[in-house]
Amino acid sequence: MTSGSEPTLSRSAARQLLLPLALAQFICSFAGSNMNVMINDMSQDLDTTVQGIQIAITAFLLVMAALMIPGGKLTDLYGRKRCFTVGLIVYGVGALVSAASPGLGVLILGNSILEGVGTALLIPPVYILTTLLFTQVTSRARAFGAISAAGGIGAAAGPLIGGVITAALSWRFAFVFQAVIIALIVLLTRRLHDPLPADPSRPFDVGGAVLSALGLILLVLGILAADNSGWLALGLIIAGALVLLWFFRWIRHEERTGKEPLIATSLFRNRTSNLGLVTQNVQWLILLGTSFTVSAYLQVVRGYDAIQTGVIFTATTVGLLLSSLAAERFARRRAQRTLIVIGFVVTMVGIGVLIALAGTKDSPWAFAPGLFLIGFGLGGMLTPSVNVVQSSFPEDEQGEISGVSRSVSNLGSSMGTAIAGTILVAGLTSGAYAVALGALAALGLIGLVAAAMLPSRLEPAGTPAASPRDLPG
Repeated sequence: MTSGSEPTLSRSAARQLLLPLALAQFICSFAGSNMNVMINDMSQDLDTTVQGIQIAITAFLLVMAALMIPGGKLTDLYGRKRCFTVGLIVYGVGALVSAASPGLGVLILGNSILEGVGTALLIPPVYILTTLLFTQVTSRARAFGAISAAGGIGAAAGPLIGGVITAALSWRFAFVFQAVIIALIVLLTRRLHDPLPADPSRPFDVGGAVLSALGLILLVLGILAADNSGWLALGLIIAGALVLLWFFRWIRHEERTGKEPLIATSLFRNRTSNLGLVTQNVQWLILLGTSFTVSAYLQVVRGYDAIQTGVIFTATTVGLLLSSLAAERFARRRAQRTLIVIGFVVTMVGIGVLIALAGTKDSPWAFAPGLFLIGFGLGGMLTPSVNVVQSSFPEDEQGEISGVSRSVSNLGSSMGTAIAGTILVAGLTSGAYAVALGALAALGLIGLVAAAMLPSRLEPAGTPAASPRDLPG
């Protein structure tokens, strides 16, 4: 990347560049969680079931995860800004199709497929352009902090905003809201420029793209099938693992024969980045899994409407906002590893409080302490995890690692919804609610262990990145 000694962007110029990128991450994260509070309204209106809505939500997250790596690669061929703009348009069309959907099939077409494809095209450029446009150590770190915070806030505030819109108008207007935000981002991108020229002559690894997408899809389908057939679920999960192994062997073969694979195998040899990717995956698994679990329980078991459910989730949003606002102060005093470890500990304590209080008390306020702690813990570690991964690679590998990073995060989101939803659909009771949250907490241990194994100081590879204490958390 460019030297940290280059001229710093003015505050106004930085805001103009950062605003559309942060808004894009916000709306995509919002889309992953806002439908959780509409489960009853949508299932009744579209003549489907809770499981049908769960499939639509999970499919949206899964399409993002499956196509994020190819989406990152396409930015090198056609340019970051062009892919960003095309992704916004595809997403906007999908939102309007979803708003007008007469049944579950059209909803899946608009939300799960079109919005999922659009997100896979526009999100990698968000992180690549941030890396390329913000060349100063401090400005780049702050930009990543703002974008990560926007994503976390979008996911956390999705239930509240979606609940308000659904109660005041209809769940369909939540998709109109998304289309309006997309139109605003398109207008704001007029001042956005791409620092690097596109290179259409570069090859695109179609075989690698198909294998990576197929492997991820089979893996999540296996989790979704667990409540219907254990053998089918096991078969799909094994098939997904084998396809992903085939994918890895494929890209190794491409490299050995002098061809350019979808992603370089060297990306998986960086221990620090690998650990950071694990923490990203688990963070989003917990955030989206908890959101789906609590939303479904409140609506189906407690009988709360969309606005009541959304208001309860305000606690998560407040917690995430507070930790995000204090992130820069935290980072001056603590290393990135420390922030991620503390974040996981606070989050898992929050899940324990949520199970202990909300499962035994009838008051809706019993959900607030646990949800607040979950939001506070996640908000404090989302940005450090992104910094750990992105700062581990030089400029010429940013397209690939950005795609991998976003794919891993969205895979976590889809797995969280799939795992929690599978447990809940098997029996929506207080017991199933506690088991689903317990499963998410158990998976959180994996993220905690990975965070504890990160180095105390992060050394950038071929790129000036801030030290752990310089980067905002």
